[in-house]
Amino acid sequence: MYLTEYHHHTDNSFDSKARMEDVCAEAVKRGIDEICFTEHFSVNPNLPTYGHLDFEQYFSQIHHVQDKYRGRLVIKAGIELCEPHLMKDEYKQALQELELDFILGSVHNINEIKLRKYMGDKKPFEVYHDYFTEVYKLVSEADIDVIAHLDLMKRYAMESKGNYQFDDFNEILEAILRKAVERGIGIEINTSGISNMKVNEPFPTQSILKLYKSLGGEILTIGSDSHRVETVGSNLDEALKMAKAAGFRYIHTFKKRKVHGWPLQI
Repeated sequence: MYLTEYHHHTDNSFDSKARMEDVCAEAVKRGIDEICFTEHFSVNPNLPTYGHLDFEQYFSQIHHVQDKYRGRLVIKAGIELCEPHLMKDEYKQALQELELDFILGSVHNINEIKLRKYMGDKKPFEVYHDYFTEVYKLVSEADIDVIAHLDLMKRYAMESKGNYQFDDFNEILEAILRKAVERGIGIEINTSGISNMKVNEPFPTQSILKLYKSLGGEILTIGSDSHRVETVGSNLDEALKMAKAAGFRYIHTFKKRKVHGWPLQI
């Protein structure tokens, strides 16, 4: 089985202190075959992800570890964009000269307000509906390869608002996933919620995985969304079992934004 880690952050992201070389060393120890670093980036100066990522430094580190771990670990250069359906011209200009293998698209803010703060005193249905509506805009308009942590809002809402019920949002979730299939955009199994005691489940749920597959969706990546060295590839086995149970036959990787499927053998 070809083991992949397709969502990991280092100190090139504003919220991580992990050194890329240390992450690669740990990935090799854990038997991971391919890793893609997906550093946070935004062109919006009003967001916390703005201004931290130094692309010259990032690609210098990528090239260094690619050389050092050649033959032991395949290393790809990726990025996680905040609300890339907004300020599209600015994103295009910022990224057009970069040799990126993979682009994740995220919704971390609504109306330039962090999800945690956006909830405020809103009712649970409104909180989740507004979030999924923004994800629909993302998948409809952004130049991305995969939607990151599709139901991320539950990370922030679980404690005060509770979890959402899949049946309550079936219509908009189906619209999101149909649009993803139509545009050739994948989804990920993001395992960071599994070890979060408040969430205790991945992003997204098994129901969403099955719906995406039933609509013709095939492009699936797996990532820990780790910001630390010691959690690279965390809960990878559980994610692979989820993928198989949902009917997927391949796990995907990217090179220069071209997708490649690896047989799911567990």
